[in-house]
Amino acid sequence: MNWSLAFLAAGSVGLGATAGRRRLLLSQAKHPSLAGHSKWSRRIARLIPAVEYDRDRLFRCDGAPDDIVVKREQGFDRLAALFAARFPKGRALTAETRTGLSDLQFTGSYRVPFQFARMVREHLAVSAFVETSAGVTVTDLDGNDFYDLTGSYGVNLLGYDAYKTMIADAVTQVRDLGPVLGALHPIVADNVARLRALTGLDEVSFHMSGTEAVMQAVRLARYHTRRSHVVRFCGAYHGWWGDVQPGIGNPVSADRTFTLAEMSEKALRTLATRRDIACVLINPLQSLHPNAAAPSDNTLVDGSRNAGFDRAAYAEWLARLADVCRDRGIVLILDDVFTGFRLARGGAAEYFGIRPDMVTYGKTLGGGLPIGVLVGKAALMKRFRDDRPVDICFARGTFNAHPYVMATTNAFLRTLDLPETQALYAGLDELWSGRAARMNASLEAAGVPVRVANLSSIWTVLYTAPSRFNWMLQYYLREEGLLLSWVGTGRIIFSLNYTDADFDQVVDRFTRAALRMAANGWWWHAPDATNKAVRRGILRELIARRLGR
Repeated sequence: MNWSLAFLAAGSVGLGATAGRRRLLLSQAKHPSLAGHSKWSRRIARLIPAVEYDRDRLFRCDGAPDDIVVKREQGFDRLAALFAARFPKGRALTAETRTGLSDLQFTGSYRVPFQFARMVREHLAVSAFVETSAGVTVTDLDGNDFYDLTGSYGVNLLGYDAYKTMIADAVTQVRDLGPVLGALHPIVADNVARLRALTGLDEVSFHMSGTEAVMQAVRLARYHTRRSHVVRFCGAYHGWWGDVQPGIGNPVSADRTFTLAEMSEKALRTLATRRDIACVLINPLQSLHPNAAAPSDNTLVDGSRNAGFDRAAYAEWLARLADVCRDRGIVLILDDVFTGFRLARGGAAEYFGIRPDMVTYGKTLGGGLPIGVLVGKAALMKRFRDDRPVDICFARGTFNAHPYVMATTNAFLRTLDLPETQALYAGLDELWSGRAARMNASLEAAGVPVRVANLSSIWTVLYTAPSRFNWMLQYYLREEGLLLSWVGTGRIIFSLNYTDADFDQVVDRFTRAALRMAANGWWWHAPDATNKAVRRGILRELIARRLGR
């Protein structure tokens, strides 16, 4: 045991003496926010009543004077007319499809805070459909071109043209076998060899999504440690499986999951003293949003969104976490589904300098097709026991190692080895941090209350005004030909094929959108307004509705 772990353990001997004290230590290791207390967050979510603003209330909900209300109405109506004229085919097909596609019903209802949702859906409806992509742009059904800021939820690392080529070549390569499942195409052997070399780990298993890969990693950790509980960190996302996604959004209690505070001494002490923890899941995205979920615009009830990234401090935390896990026999699982290959060629493990026991991948690794991959140490990947032949850890899937997916994955892995791809990683942080600085300089010069924060090519938009209308920016950005995913300005993901000229266009358009939004009065606020006061006003409104007033 190293000295830091000895100190942690020694300082916890008294607390570990009884179940009650262990429970107290666990409670102290949780983040104090509702996100850190999944059961309470679900209970409170059930109490929040529906509130829908009519037209007049929408523009006046923050007490704006009449002249500001007029500006907002004019801006809102102008956008509504523009969207109706510019996106008729896309909006019509979206409305037609929405009635039968539950995904569209959900995303359409949660683009903005729920009080505004009905009015926004009726007047600022957007198209969910696009037809073509080229370079860093996509084109919708009505022929409108957009600079793509979605990154296809992380899949698009190298640019859509690269993935279209991978898919086309893959079809040719495995055409003779076709969709034969169960038996493996020979290309699987090369994928295994490349992933082992890339990660330094022993074995690989293939799945159809990142969520499935995480499920298998946790399942194997429990199987080999014979322990019951999983630790995740507050705000982290590891897929929608119930055991790793407790709290709001999960209808089932995750009773064998502990959600602890990230970068916390008390969390390390809890890990160092408990004997029921099978594994720890760590999501590198938490370095940008420590102890908070990556945001979406439907949570923009004020201007208090924050983000921060200290690479050295986070790497130090991960190293200490790995030490505790290693000393206590806890499996450390790095969930690299989203950030894999985006931060470095060797993923987050290389970027932060850690050696996990297991790594999960997905998204871009599939070369444009769906995939989940688990890579781990041999002792943890084994699904059976030699001395107990019936005691197995079963995991299979019909489409695991599908020939076409294996071929696109192979194409992606080969692309990683190309000199031009490796050149993309040289100075990657400096490039994207410099671009974020250029964006912030432009926004500051324009005098608008908007800034950006970034983890390499993963960005989020921050607001410095205590406004209830920050979410409106996504619609002004769409007017300027900047396409965001349904979570809005909460997450922007750039593909690495953005040139300086492309990025200059994004900066210019982004700044114009913010200036137009400011001119329409959406960032007006009372001189004494604060984010805390805004939240309290919303809480009073919800309580009054709950009480029927």
